[in-house]
Amino acid sequence: MLGEAIIKGMAVTAKNFVGSYVSKDRLPTVQYPEERQTLSEAVRSFPFLVYDGDDWQKGLRCVSCQICEKECPPKCIYIVKSKDKKPDYLGKPQLYPAVFDIDLSVCMSCGICAEVCPFESIMMDQEFELSTTDRFGGLLVHKEQLAKSHQYHLKIRPSEAGPIERRRAQAAAKAKAAAESKATERREPASGLLPPTAGET
Repeated sequence: MLGEAIIKGMAVTAKNFVGSYVSKDRLPTVQYPEERQTLSEAVRSFPFLVYDGDDWQKGLRCVSCQICEKECPPKCIYIVKSKDKKPDYLGKPQLYPAVFDIDLSVCMSCGICAEVCPFESIMMDQEFELSTTDRFGGLLVHKEQLAKSHQYHLKIRPSEAGPIERRRAQAAAKAKAAAESKATERREPASGLLPPTAGET
């Protein structure tokens, strides 16, 4: 029938209009910023750097491998590798980024940097309220602004961060057990026999 689709569409509109007076589920408008929708776990905005522990400088996971910088399509990541090393969460000396900047005015939130990171140190955030009057300097963020704890990552993406945290905890436990085993071996003598003294035959 001519106009059938229009009639069906208007019926849906009328149903939601009348229903909005009796049911909150029919209200399509959120009174932002007083009211906010619960974001889906899949929502992504811009990258952030993950750190372990309480001190972001000591616990930063990034080892300055620069893979994210090379793979970034708009080339908005800038990294300067450190000249010294610091121990990571396993106690292994690693390089770290002396400079880690991201230009959010160029970033297109593709998430490639998070996908290619072999150390699970860069993840996609859900923060979107980043407007600023400074068009250039205000959107160039440094590592101290990018650093967020692994608890924050676990809060916004539990299904993604949960397996990562368990895997890292297991690796840390294995490394600790191996270190304790080596320390025990160094303390204990190789055998119960004492070496012969001078003059003994």
